[in-house]
Amino acid sequence: MPHAAPAHDHEHHSHGHSHGLVDDSIKRSRAGVRAVVVSLAVLGGAALVQTLIFALSGSVALLADLIHNFGDAATAFPLGIAFLLRSERAERGAGLFVVAAIFISACVAGVEAISRLVHPAPPTHLWALALAGAAGFVGNALAARVRTRAGRRLDSPALVADGHHARADAYVSLAVIASAAVVAIGLPIADPLIGLAITAVILRITWQSWRTVRGYDHHH
Repeated sequence: MPHAAPAHDHEHHSHGHSHGLVDDSIKRSRAGVRAVVVSLAVLGGAALVQTLIFALSGSVALLADLIHNFGDAATAFPLGIAFLLRSERAERGAGLFVVAAIFISACVAGVEAISRLVHPAPPTHLWALALAGAAGFVGNALAARVRTRAGRRLDSPALVADGHHARADAYVSLAVIASAAVVAIGLPIADPLIGLAITAVILRITWQSWRTVRGYDHHH
């Protein structure tokens, strides 16, 4: 029995695609990739500055922040790939990856804070430490703005969740500055307590981001 004509196959293949939307999806893909690349560059720069200062001060609070920033920058890769593929499914997967990254970074911060309570080790070079916190804060605040704006404009919950992640890391960086100040006035015990408070903030943002990404299924 003869097969259907190739023309019919092509028609079937393109079914569900209106030709007017193809250009929009390419534009959206480019805008998404641009947002991801810009935030990756900003965060990468901040993380490098922090790495240099960590080598100097040996601060565990800064180490936790560094892990956050490198982890946050790494979420750019699955998100960028999802935008390049122009795949909603890949984007949703990237969103879940982002939520997992936020949760893991909260766990890292919590473990570091508890170990600091058990084995106090006040950091040195406090001015440098405060500067590292400032670099992390500025980098994350800029990345959060780029991602959240683009995510809302492109209706991408994964990018919005990533924006929440960067905002969480900005709080962590601010806490690094607070930690340096508190150690400077002679209260090293407050350093790990600040770390635990940061953990609570990041866990809350994990929950918000999870709801953002999960809401995508109901929204579409």
